[in-house]
Amino acid sequence: MGVDTSADAPLPVGAVSRLIGGWIDRLGAVWVEGQITQLSRRPGAGVVFLTLRDPAHDISVGVTCYRKVFDAVADVVTEGARVVVHAKPEWYAPRGQLSLRAAEIRPVGVGELLVRLEQRRKALAAEGLFALERKRPLPFLPQLIGLVCGRASAAERDVLENARHRWPAVRFEVRNVAVQGVHAVAQVTEAVRELDAHPEVDVIVVARGGGSVEDLLPFSDEELIRTVSAARTPVVSAIGHEPDTPLLDLVADLRASTPTDAAKKVVPDVGEEHERVRQLRDRARRAAHGLVDREERGLAHALARPSIQHPHRMVEEREERVSALLDRSRRTLGHLLDRADSELSHTRARVVALSPAATLQRGYAVLQTAGGAVVRAPDEVAYGAELRARVAEGELVVRRVDEGGADGAEAAGG
Repeated sequence: MGVDTSADAPLPVGAVSRLIGGWIDRLGAVWVEGQITQLSRRPGAGVVFLTLRDPAHDISVGVTCYRKVFDAVADVVTEGARVVVHAKPEWYAPRGQLSLRAAEIRPVGVGELLVRLEQRRKALAAEGLFALERKRPLPFLPQLIGLVCGRASAAERDVLENARHRWPAVRFEVRNVAVQGVHAVAQVTEAVRELDAHPEVDVIVVARGGGSVEDLLPFSDEELIRTVSAARTPVVSAIGHEPDTPLLDLVADLRASTPTDAAKKVVPDVGEEHERVRQLRDRARRAAHGLVDREERGLAHALARPSIQHPHRMVEEREERVSALLDRSRRTLGHLLDRADSELSHTRARVVALSPAATLQRGYAVLQTAGGAVVRAPDEVAYGAELRARVAEGELVVRRVDEGGADGAEAAGG
């Protein structure tokens, strides 16, 4: 419920603290999970003081419990352990401090952790964060490698020494962080973000030299997994724990079994590359020599052909054949012309023999009417009508006359 206050009618600090305490009292008991960061057990004291921290966030709260409550788990619960606490929130009004009064403390076992990790893995996999199509290829030769590892750790030494042994010119941008404990998640996540934002970093390696399941829990934290998934720079996971797989191995673009393996996969070996270049150069040389030799053999085979050695022979052979064909065509054409001339002479003789002029030469005449029509019968010409008589040497005009009752013709001129 809200409280009516104003600048003229403010509430005293004690009243505000009591109101907060009243609201917290109404919350009731809750189950809380966290990691113990501080543990205070004073000899003879009846109360044990704990600090419970959220591994994924920089948030902690104080916990108090009676000694008998803590003694029930004292053998298995130490600083750094994950626990589940059944407690009632309490507000200490004089100092304005929130704490939890624990009535039961349960350590989180490895089996429970693995079950929760499996549930988290399935949920993130359902979102597609582990899909193969999201994996980004690593550059062939990174110019600057971002390395996230513990300070002065064996993992850092393995990565740096092996990478520089393989390629001496490689450079590193190192971020030393806590790789286990309550600060690990926040520091590793922030280091990955910084290196991802670095314009010259080509690949990021997150390395740790193995550890127990509890020690590797930061590398399965959901916040870190989402940060790696959203990174634009390829990320290599080199946690070095074969029996169990942290979720970082699944979301990373490449998983290395150890930090040394990460160095081998991220940086090429200069000796191997020189050898590969030499082999490729030899292969190219052999291929070029083989091509030249093959072309030389083909050229020699072509030059050995008769058409290349004696190029005029083919022309000479064709010349003789052309000459023979030319003589044959001339003879054939002469025969055709002679035959055509003979046929033309015979045809001309027949035409001349059949010509009307030839008939006229033998003394015959052709009668034509004034219109030029040839007279074939006497009744085609009326009495007294003029006709033209065509003879071999010219024409005559004649007229049909009647002589004593018989038909006849009279020459009218010539």
